[in-house]
Amino acid sequence: MPDVSAKPYLVRALFDWCNDCGYTPYVTVAVGEQVIVPAEYVKDGEIVLNISPLATNRLTISNELLEFQARFGGVARDVRVPVEFIRAIYARETGQGMAFEGPVQMPSNAPQSPDTSLPATPAASATVTPLRALPTRETDEQPPEPTPSPSGDRPRLTRIK
Repeated sequence: MPDVSAKPYLVRALFDWCNDCGYTPYVTVAVGEQVIVPAEYVKDGEIVLNISPLATNRLTISNELLEFQARFGGVARDVRVPVEFIRAIYARETGQGMAFEGPVQMPSNAPQSPDTSLPATPAASATVTPLRALPTRETDEQPPEPTPSPSGDRPRLTRIK
């Protein structure tokens, strides 16, 4: 039996959940050689994309690719992201969603900040991590609540290890 990743199914399910609840689905993508996105919007080797039906045209989430057309600065651009490069999907309004772990190294020619150590080849399977962690058995302490950005722009994901 072939080893099929659950990741594209989880991405589609959370996309549907966001739309059913009236939320705006966002994805965080690690940018690599196979990822086609507007380079001028990449920051620290990642890009955050609004994949709502109102923001995209011809959106397809297959088992291999997330593809759509969207306007960036008023110009229609094609976006093509292999599913293994999706780092998270979440609702913009609540921050609820799912982050995916897995070694995804950036190619040597990709822009990186000094403290960024993002992976060039994605792992065959990724470990799924919920964005809001449950208390650990050892301490039973609640994780800190995410604080809204002072400038009022989109929420930032916090990796919980």
